[in-house]
Formats: sequence, C-alpha cells, structure tokens
Amino acid sequence: MRDLNYALKQLCRRNRDGSYATQADREHILDLVADQLEEMGFRHMDAHSLRPKHVEKLVERWLAEGLSPGTIKNRTTTLRWWAQKVGKENVVARSNAAYGIPDRVFVTNVSKAKALDVDRVQ
Repeated sequence: MRDLNYALKQLCRRNRDGSYATQADREHILDLVADQLEEMGFRHMDAHSLRPKHVEKLVERWLAEGLSPGTIKNRTTTLRWWAQKVGKENVVARSNAAYGIPDRVFVTNVSKAKALDVDRVQ
C-alpha cells in the first residue's frame, strides 16, 4: 500500500464522522483520490501534503472524464473534509464555482412515459 493511501485510511479510521455509509464512501473516495494523484505524477505524498495544485488537477481530470456534477461535488466535499482534518482548510476553495463545476441537474427534460398499445394491455 502506498504511503498516501495508508495515511488517508488512518485519517478515516481516527475521524469517525457521519454514518457508516458516509465513512465507507469517504474512505473509498480518498483511496481513489490517492491512486489518481499517484497516476498524475504526485509521488511521496502523505496526508499533510495536500496543496491547491493537487485539488485543481483532480477537478480538471474529473471534468475531462465527463463525470456528473453531483459526483464531482461529492468528491470535492471529501477533499474539503481531508483538508479540514489536517488543518489546511484554505487549500480547497469554499465554492465549487471556483473550479468551474456545473450545477446539478435533478430533472430531465425528456419524458420517461411510454405509450401502450390498448390491444396488448387487455
């Protein structure tokens, strides 16, 4: 296990905020973030190494991958949690607009209704 993955896992284990599902989701997202940072060339990081350039590169990558705005916002929230726990709240911008993350779309404009043939229903 890489140093960053291990450090973030320990950070999650020491800070049991939220429900069990929230804790599990947070640990999964942080593991994914650690892997992606490693893939992008950021080596030898630990939990206190978080910098604004890391957050910006991660958000750029997620936007380029075409992830939904909700997914990106959830991941950014987890990054904010990480920054808060290591005492670096100012590393992650307080608003998602600073990173160009679009707003969530809750309702589609396409109807999901299906027309039924009356003869087949009876």
